[in-house]
Amino acid sequence: MTPSRLPAVEVSDRHPDGSVRIVGVLGGSPLEPLPADAVDGFEGAAGETRLAAVPDGLVVLVGLGDEADADGLRRAAGAAARAVPAGRPASTALHRVGVDGAAEAVVVGYALGSYRYTEYRSDAQPRPGDLTLVGGAEAAEIRRGRSVAEAIYRARDWSNRPAADKAPERLAGEMADLLAAAGLEVDVWDENRIAEERLGCLLAVAAGSDRAPRMVVARRSGSPHVALVGKGIVFDSGGLSIKTPEYMETMKRDMAGAAAVVAAAATMAALNPGVGLSVYVPLTDNMSGGSAMKPGDVLTARNGKTIEVLNTDAEGRLVLADALSLAVEAGPDLVVDVATLTGAARVALGDHIAAVFASSDQVRDVLLAAGEKAGERLWPMPLPADYKRLISSPVADMKNTGGRYGGAIAAALLLAEFVGEIPWAHIDIAGPSWYSEDGPLGPKGASGFGVGTLIALSEELHRL
Repeated sequence: MTPSRLPAVEVSDRHPDGSVRIVGVLGGSPLEPLPADAVDGFEGAAGETRLAAVPDGLVVLVGLGDEADADGLRRAAGAAARAVPAGRPASTALHRVGVDGAAEAVVVGYALGSYRYTEYRSDAQPRPGDLTLVGGAEAAEIRRGRSVAEAIYRARDWSNRPAADKAPERLAGEMADLLAAAGLEVDVWDENRIAEERLGCLLAVAAGSDRAPRMVVARRSGSPHVALVGKGIVFDSGGLSIKTPEYMETMKRDMAGAAAVVAAAATMAALNPGVGLSVYVPLTDNMSGGSAMKPGDVLTARNGKTIEVLNTDAEGRLVLADALSLAVEAGPDLVVDVATLTGAARVALGDHIAAVFASSDQVRDVLLAAGEKAGERLWPMPLPADYKRLISSPVADMKNTGGRYGGAIAAALLLAEFVGEIPWAHIDIAGPSWYSEDGPLGPKGASGFGVGTLIALSEELHRL
């Protein structure tokens, strides 16, 4: 499915005839000779593009600002891809800028900028044009760049797909197939097995839906061993604490954490064969049927802790409580969960930065380094012990919401109750999981945020 939509990448010592040339403009000067009238008035601000006709064809000018780095190249390549006429092949020497990882950054950026979600289009859509890297490039960088882009495509496709066409059972099957093909041992638990395994929170969230939940569990031995947990709410109506129509419109993406975790894990397995991996993905709708959980209910999670439900729209932390309990039982070296968890994180950090909560400064710094390498912006958030009062309950071990203020912190503190002493990080992607408008790295819709960070993380684990 995905590889056929991914632009092919070739290497040549010249721009192929008929290709649209992509030329970077660094510090106001084009990196290749061009006619003066093609560049007149083009200042080369980062991400700025211009499509111009020159005697030998078409050229896309793309700004790199005053200084090039890997993230700037990634975004410039994406912006240029969006400026290339649909279906036309392109060629570039952007990767010849003296930046470490330049070829990979250009390959990833061009692929992400070329992404379109066309599954439900009735008219034929042009395939993205292939890319030629002019002047040589390391094959390993190209392969890694394509692997990262392919994983992000998969995560975007899953999140963009309408909820009606990705029931938990179907989605679990697709995810299991991908993980099995990557060499992991995979098990998909149905509702009976979920009950046997005492995942009381997942069952409660699923109770209001006419579609049964699933739990994807996958493992591959190795060292160091990282466990990945992804929130998989296939559609979130809010349950009985129902969302407004405006906030429900994009809730097909509430499984973006699960999509990122599974897509990344398959690529991590291929790129880093020695790393141990575990994957835990709870998949369910959150609906308001007659059996739906109710405010005031008390749930018992896998590890025996109880949670009073005050807001059924704070359901993601409930399914993660069960999944995190499972994840720590095998004693991994690190647990990382990825979730579209709180609107509070989006209020605090906007649509392009994820909140990171970590059990130690060391874990936090490793995650931040991975995010920087991937070009995904993460911001560290606190886990103050005195804020635990926000989730204090008079009838249970905790409650599932802490009120209006400090909401992202309260949610993270609840998750911390289910990881014990295992090193752990929580990435709240509520904002950056979705592009609210077209941008250099893709169109409006699912972003695949988190995939790149997790893949880069597998190369930073030696620092723990």
